[in-house]
Amino acid sequence: MARRNDERRAALVDAAIEVLAVEGARGLTFRAVDTAAGVPNGTASNYFANRDDLLTQAGARVYERLQPDEAAVARLREGATDREAYAVLMRELIGRISAFRAGYLALLELRLEATRRPELRAVLTERVRADVDANVAYHRESGLTGDATAVKLLYLAFNWLIVEQLTLPGVFSEAERERLIDAAIERIVPQ
Repeated sequence: MARRNDERRAALVDAAIEVLAVEGARGLTFRAVDTAAGVPNGTASNYFANRDDLLTQAGARVYERLQPDEAAVARLREGATDREAYAVLMRELIGRISAFRAGYLALLELRLEATRRPELRAVLTERVRADVDANVAYHRESGLTGDATAVKLLYLAFNWLIVEQLTLPGVFSEAERERLIDAAIERIVPQ
């Protein structure tokens, strides 16, 4: 029977994210999560039915923590609808993800693990599809220039830019990253 202390469960899932980021999926054990969370051995096993349950909950939690706060969304909705608005939006997104480096690295580990675990694949597929759909819907509602294809192309381009920045930060300098953001927007988003 799983425990119901929601605060403790969240701390354990956050610890699992840290373990995934540092040790990879193979290093994700209940004992490693207990150690990372600073709780007695055996605690995580009281909160999660099995390792698959822990992986699935870690994936959901990463997406929760990567959501922009309401103030950021409000600022973006008040802005312009041209290419410069895209630049602001993309820089905010890259900054938010970079600030939660462990979460994005854990998500990469979870994606790899999902190739071997159908339940996790289903959860991540549903979540990523929902995010893409939400981005397209936001785009339409905000009146930004361009279409759904532009949104999807930016999503794909910037995901890999983020991977480079978080895993091999020496590939592109900060100045190069800024120029690449502008160039991608200029080439993908119509006037």
